[in-house]
Amino acid sequence: MTRMYLAVTLLLMAAAHAQTGSSDRMKSGSDMVPMADQHFMMKAAQGGMAEVELGKLATQNASSQAVKDFGQKMVDDHSKANDELKGLAGRKNVTLPTSLDPKDQAAKDRLSKLTGAAFDRAYMRDMVADHKKDVADFQKEATAGADPDVKTWASNTLPTLQGHLQMARTTK
Repeated sequence: MTRMYLAVTLLLMAAAHAQTGSSDRMKSGSDMVPMADQHFMMKAAQGGMAEVELGKLATQNASSQAVKDFGQKMVDDHSKANDELKGLAGRKNVTLPTSLDPKDQAAKDRLSKLTGAAFDRAYMRDMVADHKKDVADFQKEATAGADPDVKTWASNTLPTLQGHLQMARTTK
């Protein structure tokens, strides 16, 4: 009887450990930010860095003053959002990327070879597409995110991105 009790106890402890282990795989960091929210934060950080880099490029390579102004707005607004996200990530012990992902680097390399009207067309086309995706991602996080702080940041940033999308469509 004692062996049976010991075996049942060990099985229950193993099951409890397995549940805890799977929960730990879903979350990390001291504040236990769910992986989906961490993934959103990482994508937002990379996208924000790309917007700043491409915005700087627009201020240099665009021929249209409207495109140059749009690029400067991207630098200003996304730098602010990036700083807010870095602060949030620091509080949550989430490590954000510090360099462009390969897709964004390729876009930067492609656009850096263009100037004038060709740059204007390609950059604004990219900005409309990027901001459509960004708005969708931020809307999803704002409504379905699990971490309340990340969700709030997404909600607060969303109107700016929606404004950028509208400006990009108008400028294009």
